[in-house]
Amino acid sequence: MAGVRKLARVVRHQGLHRLIFALILFCLLSMAYLAYHVSAGPKIKEAPVPLPLGDCVATSVVGGGQRTPLFLPSQVSQRRHSARTADTSRTEPVVLLFVESIYSQLGQEIVAILESSRFHYRTEIAPGKGDMPPLAWRGRGRYTLIVYENLLKYVNLDSWNRQLLDKYCQDYGVGIIGFYRANENSPSSAQLRGFPLFLRSNLPLWDYKVNPAAPLLYITKPNELEPGPLPADNWTIFLSNHSTYEPVLLASPRPAEPNQLPTHSHQQRALLATVMQDLGLHDGIQRVFFGGSLSFWLHKLLFVDAVGYLTGRRLSLSLDRFLLVDVDDIFVGKEGTRMKVADVEALLHTQNKLRSLVPNFTFNLGFSGKFFHTGTDEEDEGDDTLLRHRQEFWWFPHMWSHMQPHLFHNVSVLAEQMRLNRQFAQEHGIPTDMGYAVAPHHSGVYPVHSQLYEAWKSVWVIKVTSTEEYPHLRPARYRRGFIHNGIQVLPRQTCGLFTHTIFYKDYPGGPQELDKSIRGGELFLTVLLNPVSIFMTHLSNYGNDRLGLYTFESLVRFVQCWTHLRLQTLPPVRLAQKYFQIFPDERDPLWQNPCHDKRHKDIWSKEKTCDRLPKFLVIGPQKTGTTALHSFLGLHPAITSSFPSPITFEEVQFFSGPNYQRVISAGPSSPAALLSLHRPAWRPGAYSSHLERWLHHYQPSQVSQKRTDPSHPPYSAQALMEQTGRSRC
Repeated sequence: MAGVRKLARVVRHQGLHRLIFALILFCLLSMAYLAYHVSAGPKIKEAPVPLPLGDCVATSVVGGGQRTPLFLPSQVSQRRHSARTADTSRTEPVVLLFVESIYSQLGQEIVAILESSRFHYRTEIAPGKGDMPPLAWRGRGRYTLIVYENLLKYVNLDSWNRQLLDKYCQDYGVGIIGFYRANENSPSSAQLRGFPLFLRSNLPLWDYKVNPAAPLLYITKPNELEPGPLPADNWTIFLSNHSTYEPVLLASPRPAEPNQLPTHSHQQRALLATVMQDLGLHDGIQRVFFGGSLSFWLHKLLFVDAVGYLTGRRLSLSLDRFLLVDVDDIFVGKEGTRMKVADVEALLHTQNKLRSLVPNFTFNLGFSGKFFHTGTDEEDEGDDTLLRHRQEFWWFPHMWSHMQPHLFHNVSVLAEQMRLNRQFAQEHGIPTDMGYAVAPHHSGVYPVHSQLYEAWKSVWVIKVTSTEEYPHLRPARYRRGFIHNGIQVLPRQTCGLFTHTIFYKDYPGGPQELDKSIRGGELFLTVLLNPVSIFMTHLSNYGNDRLGLYTFESLVRFVQCWTHLRLQTLPPVRLAQKYFQIFPDERDPLWQNPCHDKRHKDIWSKEKTCDRLPKFLVIGPQKTGTTALHSFLGLHPAITSSFPSPITFEEVQFFSGPNYQRVISAGPSSPAALLSLHRPAWRPGAYSSHLERWLHHYQPSQVSQKRTDPSHPPYSAQALMEQTGRSRC
């Protein structure tokens, strides 16, 4: 019996071994079978690299394929000379915008263009039968341009307000822009009340063209043809026989069938005006009417021209646009995303092509030397090719190991990382005299990490940097420049390309989203509305499908097709000089609480805290009681105040003295909690520019400002405590 049990155990043990052996054999055979079919299967052909936008079409097409000008030169000259030039010298350079609601989309789009152009404006809800806001004061007009989001609000004004507004426009040479947006309840045909102008609404249109005879054209390049249907089917067109009206944008009725085009030269379709300019010959007021919203990109371009024309170029940017394309993270990137030899050759070829369109165009390459030769063999050869052609590009440093500077609290350690990168550059002959650097992830630039600025100056002699974080990332139109510790900080722009956007067909939202951005969308508007643009791209955007090359060559060609803008590239130091020459008011930074922005908090030193920042400020000129108020508040046990200055033995002088440039560090040695403004020789309205910009940025409820009118006593300590509660001041 015992022998039988022993035999059974042996059999079971051998069966288990056979099972394990069979499983191993099955796995090996499966792997061999899979490897055979993968290697022997058909190769997947790589998608071709997308080609950039081609040459422009500058003429219209008639039957037989012959191209003829849209308008004769004599017509252009005659219409331009008939327009009356606006004289707005007796008005303030401010736009009065009437909207139907503060939440309306068109109103927000108009505001976005005005803010991007840095034009001052005031928004009002369009009055029906209510009072018109004051338009003039002591013989000077308050506004240089009137814009109506809804043209009917202007046309249907009550007689008193209409006469008041028209009289103001006639006396002060102020123009009017109006938008007519049709809906399902709009009449198909009507006359604009009080004007020899007729409307036809809810029309589908085809093939839009710009009339070169329109006097308002400045940036827009005329005589262009864009074939195909216009977006949406609710267009409004304007009709008139009066000599005061000049069409600006024209289109043809959409044919019943897409292929139903004229077959003979005499069968040209009618041209209908979707944007109409009133030259002021009817009642002395110049106007521009839009038969749609700003959702159509060409309307945005013409709106910018209309603002400039109707204000006598007082609210208008020059035609010069300065571009700089940064290629961040050279040598940094995962295997499979980096540049190969063919990509570097394509980079050089595109740069040479763009130089024929943009004087001095040069790609600006940012490097971190630690990651040199960390790709595949083909990608390492691409690194070598870049270095062989190093003199063809501009170069700027990141950190040696691409670390974020705000993580380094010691200047010497931070400087050592930079010296390693400089040593790498010297060993490989990379030019390092541009005076420009960019911090990884924009860390330490804003909010300011003082150690970064000190290390930059000591190691690289940096004069210029750029960031997308000042004052905030979004909205992009608010980005500005500033100067700190002798280093000029320029605003940086995104272009829709990031480290993960490397294939055209996989672009987020589809390839059409990238093309839309280039052809009149966000990227085009960035160039249109910013005199200086530094674009951020990455190494991976120039490998694979080379979307960086596709994007900027297409953008440059599109800009030159549709505008008179003069594109050029300057080295970073000269670019910074140009920027602050255009915007001198941006030299001084606007300090903010980093803890109010999550992105700022993420790139702020962990050694700093927001708990030491003041909860309210006492601000006042000299000899108005700020010292006494500071002393009285300091007696209260619930209030923590700042220490007296060791020089003046009074409260901290922040806005008007050198303390403002020392940054709101909020670290362990932060000196300021209660801040007061003193000026050596005070007079009414003589606040420093620092304070004015700070008060303009923050809501009035965040600031308790000491009154300067002698007839009004300053706020009491009790009132301040009731407003702020138990606070640090």
